[in-house]
Amino acid sequence: MKSKAVFYHAGCPVCVAAEEQVAAAIDKSRYVVEVVHLGEQKDRLPEAERAGVKSVPALVLNGTAFHINHGADLAALK
Repeated sequence: MKSKAVFYHAGCPVCVAAEEQVAAAIDKSRYVVEVVHLGEQKDRLPEAERAGVKSVPALVLNGTAFHINHGADLAALK
């Protein structure tokens, strides 16, 4: 059974570049990856916060948030 990975971003150049790298690098035999554009899906902000996301881009794997570079704080997306 595959684990779920969620990649949160806001559509900025840093986020888009990170999304491309994550998409190429993640082991798709182990993970199902969902991409969430928080600039367009603001209703998912509380979910991202509960997952421990403080800024985007971020990847949540197995319940742990991994912050990639720094595009924007979640507060700026509200």
